[in-house]
Amino acid sequence: ATGGLLPDLTVLLDIDPAVGLERVKAASRTGAAGGDRLEQETLAFHQRVRAGFLQLARESPKRFVVIDAQGNVEHVHHDVVRAVAGLLAGRQVTS
Repeated sequence: ATGGLLPDLTVLLDIDPAVGLERVKAASRTGAAGGDRLEQETLAFHQRVRAGFLQLARESPKRFVVIDAQGNVEHVHHDVVRAVAGLLAGRQVTS
């Protein structure tokens, strides 16, 4: 579908599935959006999906950056910005 194109950077926000699902439940209790079809899947499903993405990251370490998403929002945001800035710093600007 992509003609062999791959992203320059894939940011993988890694979180223990049990913690992530609890966050979704907490968000839905406060009236925030949550609970889509995937979030209704079992914990075992989410553990398999996480393992699959972590395997992809191990196989392509130059393309993936794995960020621990169990921290607070500000810390995770900082890590994402740093990863993207690192990629962009290596590029030349052309006009």
